[in-house]
Amino acid sequence: SEGNGAILMTYPDAPVSLANDVATTSSSTIGLTWTAGAEDGGTPVIDYRISAAASGTSSFAILATGITTTSYATTTLTAGNSYIFKVESRNVFGYSTSFSNEVTIL
Repeated sequence: SEGNGAILMTYPDAPVSLANDVATTSSSTIGLTWTAGAEDGGTPVIDYRISAAASGTSSFAILATGITTTSYATTTLTAGNSYIFKVESRNVFGYSTSFSNEVTIL
């Protein structure tokens, strides 16, 4: 506690519980869901950024930005390949300094 009632204004916590959205994922679509991080940094979370890498690599590329819900679906990846995903939160200060757990989806 600051003792003076001030709220620390900073970057938001990373999202948590990133998971395969089994209700959406199919042979042509990959669906993801997650939960907002515990702390928003003192200002509301504006949106999320999703990155993906082919399984077995560490080269993440941004898949989508400006996601305003806690779910996302894509049909732009190659069916049958395995991908690793991560999500970051953004508020007025910028993106979270860490990211969600990584999830691999085939």
